[in-house]
Amino acid sequence: MNKLLISMLLTLGITGVAHAAGDAAAGKAKTAVCAACHGADGNSAIANFPKLAGQNAKYLVKQLKEIKNGVRPVVEMTGLLDNLSDQDLADIAAYYEKQAVQVGHAAKDQVEAGQKIYRAGIASKGVAACTACHSPTGSGNASGGFPSVGGQHAAYVEKQLKMFRNAERSNDPNKMMRDIAAKMSDVEIKAVSAYIQGLN
Repeated sequence: MNKLLISMLLTLGITGVAHAAGDAAAGKAKTAVCAACHGADGNSAIANFPKLAGQNAKYLVKQLKEIKNGVRPVVEMTGLLDNLSDQDLADIAAYYEKQAVQVGHAAKDQVEAGQKIYRAGIASKGVAACTACHSPTGSGNASGGFPSVGGQHAAYVEKQLKMFRNAERSNDPNKMMRDIAAKMSDVEIKAVSAYIQGLN
């Protein structure tokens, strides 16, 4: 019975391990260095740096820990998280989760193709619809740990999809994003990335 219960909890993503709740107010004070690249409220002005505003805290904490531990190498982040505790990371994530993302505009020539991929996938290639994990509005699935993507910079999304496709990024659960991106062409990746930038 215990093995069954543990298995069910792990499947649902509830591990029973205590997770420190983040304090958004404390997190704001800890984001001074982050603001240089990601903006004071998490809305980065430069497409090379992801928008963190509105990102679900569970996903963001995972990414921060994996960047800190070297599981997800991000050259620009080297050393910036070394002196931060798990509580610090939870506070930072809680702060960004409460900020509103500033949605961009999708390139008009990419909207139709990008919307089709985002909403329906690419059946002929076995590419699942993005909505399955990231929701129709792009807000993600916080309890499942799937990131919010709506409003994210198109160039950043495109870069991440290509990194998953080329196995340069491999911190996706069960190779989900690597398997999807591996089936997508540059044209398809560009279209869905552009659509995501204007999605809210």
